Amino acid sequence: MAGNGCNGNGKAAGVVVPEIKYTKLFINGEFVDAVSGKTFETRDPRTGDVLAHVAEADKADVDLAVKAAREAFEHGKWPRMSGYERGRIMNRFADLVDQHTDELAALDGADAGKLLHLGKVLDVPAATQMLRYYAGAADKVHGDTLRVSGKYQGYTLKEPVGVAGVIIPWNFPTMMFFLKVSPALAAGCTVVVKPAEQTPLSALFYAHLAKMAGVPDGVINVVPGFGHTAGAAITSHMDVDSVAFTGSTEVGRLIMESAARSNLKAVSLELGGKSPLIIFDDADVDMAVNLSRLAVFFNKGEVCVAGSRVYVQEGIYDEFVKKAVEAAQSWKVGDPFDVTSNMGPQVDKEQFEKVLKYIEHGKNEGATLLTGGKPAAEKGYYIEPTIFVDVTEDMKIAQEEIFGPVMSLMKFKTVEEAIEKANCTRYGLAAGIVTKSLDVANRVSRSVRAGTVWVNCYFAFDPDAPFGGYKMSGFGRDQGLAAMDKYLQVKSVITALPDSPWY
Repeated sequence: MAGNGCNGNGKAAGVVVPEIKYTKLFINGEFVDAVSGKTFETRDPRTGDVLAHVAEADKADVDLAVKAAREAFEHGKWPRMSGYERGRIMNRFADLVDQHTDELAALDGADAGKLLHLGKVLDVPAATQMLRYYAGAADKVHGDTLRVSGKYQGYTLKEPVGVAGVIIPWNFPTMMFFLKVSPALAAGCTVVVKPAEQTPLSALFYAHLAKMAGVPDGVINVVPGFGHTAGAAITSHMDVDSVAFTGSTEVGRLIMESAARSNLKAVSLELGGKSPLIIFDDADVDMAVNLSRLAVFFNKGEVCVAGSRVYVQEGIYDEFVKKAVEAAQSWKVGDPFDVTSNMGPQVDKEQFEKVLKYIEHGKNEGATLLTGGKPAAEKGYYIEPTIFVDVTEDMKIAQEEIFGPVMSLMKFKTVEEAIEKANCTRYGLAAGIVTKSLDVANRVSRSVRAGTVWVNCYFAFDPDAPFGGYKMSGFGRDQGLAAMDKYLQVKSVITALPDSPWY
């Protein structure tokens, strides 16, 4: 890595900038310029300065990427390898990612404002764990033997769906890449990946490492660009067989429309969230405060499952509020490359301004701002950890996904009230419960309409645990063997059996 002046960006003294090696599109195993020759800027949220100019994919480039992916699927080695061989290559891919952990964490740190030390110990290791999990699943794709009636025998085959379009968000560029790509590779699919325009750099590096690992040309294609051009070209393409998307509910709607208007491609959506964290009177208050701080302010609140609605039972409410404010004020906002920082900047100027606007909505609608609520630095997109009380369910800050470090603190009396409040949102991605009562934990877990429920913990993810949403948080599952389903077709084969000793 280099310091001041790297890439001629004129960075402020002391701001560490990683070396950026890959800025072109990756199509059919090669880095290439966009057909149009256009590029776009990706900026460093620590300063707002340009980090790199990246080739901008448009429909013509997506057409080339899909053509390469189709050729690799129809005539290439990848779908025809044994699952064992695919798994070996995927494990080599994981080994290469591990070897470049520091460099990759730095790319996401500079491109997305993510904490560098957490990238090294959390994001990149979690991504390679995901890749190895599906490498192990690649030779375990099984059909069923069917007891069909009559003089027949039947069985099912699970076959790769074909060319998968993958559109990933900017908040976890590394983890989201492997969350989608890993099961697709294990299933024998080929992929066209559009990373978020805010954070394209690590995805291009992963394409390079995949080729080094032996993934055949055309199997992984990466086309950085914008949603309304490159993303729309993928979702409307007649030769893309499925689309997996993580992002906003609004864009999820557009993807479903596009899929329906084109070839009715299969769609899986992991969308917005407004997750409740419900804290009962019997909870350890200090533990609950620390959990709530993590649930809301981790990754500067840019987390789809952020526990941004914190419900506290009345018996401990006052104590909790006091300690929550102290905890928020001790959360250090600073350069994500500084190991003492707890929180970096929002990903870009647009998100920075959006969060500040929601904070103004909260104040204007009558919520009480206890701490934070302002930019935390003169330069860059830093925002103070923010806590509101006196929040009602009809306020924007209680209903809409802010995707920033803003906590809405609310009080409840009974278990029934907590369940009702937890469910009074259009979203259903995740929920947290803090209690020492097994009965309360079981009752609330089964009553909250969310795809993941954490009891006395938060952000406890594992490759084996399916993840996805209820309601307007989407459908389909990432992680676990269930994630393979969206990359596989099920075919029934029934054969006449006129002379069997038994039926």
